Amino acid sequence: MPASPQAPSPPQIFDRDKLRRRRQAFARNYADYDFLRARVSSDLETRVADTPRIFEALLELGGADGGLARALLAQNRAKSAVVSDTADLFLSAASANGLETIFADEEALPFGTERFDLVISPLTLHWVNDLPGTLVQIRRVLKPDGLFLGALFGAGTLAELREVLSEAETELTGGLSPRLSPLPGLRDMAGLLQRAGFALPVADRDTVTVRYKTPETLLHDLKGMGERAAFVPGVTRPLPRRVLARAMDLYKERFSDPDGRVRATFEIVHLSGWAPAPGQPQPLKPGSAKASMADAVKRAGNSGSENAGEEKS
Repeated sequence: MPASPQAPSPPQIFDRDKLRRRRQAFARNYADYDFLRARVSSDLETRVADTPRIFEALLELGGADGGLARALLAQNRAKSAVVSDTADLFLSAASANGLETIFADEEALPFGTERFDLVISPLTLHWVNDLPGTLVQIRRVLKPDGLFLGALFGAGTLAELREVLSEAETELTGGLSPRLSPLPGLRDMAGLLQRAGFALPVADRDTVTVRYKTPETLLHDLKGMGERAAFVPGVTRPLPRRVLARAMDLYKERFSDPDGRVRATFEIVHLSGWAPAPGQPQPLKPGSAKASMADAVKRAGNSGSENAGEEKS
């Protein structure tokens, strides 16, 4: 009998080594660029607090200095915590704060099956090459009836910058090359949670508008946060300076407020799902996740979506 064909490997879009170096740079100046992560951590903290449980073992995946894990331990929402990251400086900071730490790449989790009953992930999963595979790994490390709460940037993020870069490059070169990372849509995420085997999967979004003095300041922030595109070699080509200059001019023309500041949109997709357990409502068929929203809100809590602004100098 011929061997069964193996499933094709997911395309490698992101350079994980480059991402680790950028995360290390982010860690060096974390307090200057943590404003979006702080917002997400606060939202995740609220969602855990809305869950009528005290968790035995928490994993903060991509946990930076472990601030969220420390907050949940202080509130007695979890009895123990492990913080993982790919940046040594973040792991050292979390360890100095008394937390158990481990180096862990989200694409290859080093944890045993059913080790945690709560996994939280603030703003790192949009950088994995195989998001479905990573979600399966997260479900594997959860105990039955364990909870996963995650947040990642969604497809609406930096819509303004995507528009002007595309137009400027097309106008000046007659071609187009990837400049910003592809990001998942809200509906995509609900389906991926179901495919990974989570019960009661929910995906909702929080849209944040940040106002900058100039579009160049936005680019500076993206670099500081480690959120610049990190494609593997061959995916894109160098960005000509004249294209970037034209894009900045278009940005100011189209997305400036009356006071001269420019707007940048960040779409944060929040995910929640439970590891299956006996007596638990069963996952629905793919494409029908919205039908389980009410039940999932009761189980995991849901602070809803909102539009809010941030000011950056």
